[in-house]
Amino acid sequence: MQWLNLLLAGVAVAVAAWLQPWRAVRSLPWPALAWWAALPLLWSVDLLSGQPVLQPLAGSCLLMLMLGWPLAVLMLLPVAALVLLMADASLADALHRLVWLGLVPISLALGLGAGLRRWLPNHLFVYILGRGFFATGVAVSLAGALSVLLNGVPHGLAPEDVLLARVLAASGDAFITGMLVAIFVAYRPAWLATYADRIYLPKA
Repeated sequence: MQWLNLLLAGVAVAVAAWLQPWRAVRSLPWPALAWWAALPLLWSVDLLSGQPVLQPLAGSCLLMLMLGWPLAVLMLLPVAALVLLMADASLADALHRLVWLGLVPISLALGLGAGLRRWLPNHLFVYILGRGFFATGVAVSLAGALSVLLNGVPHGLAPEDVLLARVLAASGDAFITGMLVAIFVAYRPAWLATYADRIYLPKA
């Protein structure tokens, strides 16, 4: 399914570049840069440890909530490049991780977030629980399941074991993302490009 990975990556990058997100950015919040710098390690944990059953943590949904979808797409490209270099991954593997740990989860999370805004009240707890916890967990789990279905699993591993491991990793991802989103909403809402007090705070 290498052609599918190339297609998904090409479409996402083309759309993100067309939107020119850098024009609206003066400076990036340091937590977003710190999280971005940690992503290559999170994405390559199985390669660096030599344990194929150890599933990488996506971490991309938090980056998307802090930076917005277009900028997150573009910033995931150097993450995949660093995985290629530091973990001695193949080009195909780096592309696979870019798509299924990065582009697909943030795109699914974006769609789920739009649905939450459409059908649920605009309240800060809906944002925290819905976009921070729920959308992240569902998006990363779905991306992991689709990857197993379309791309298979590493040699010697059973699909059901890998799927379970990916759901557990997605739960951890959702917990970390939701916890940090709750802190940011309370103390530094400006660090979240997808949050605004005027939308989510109850009006008096």
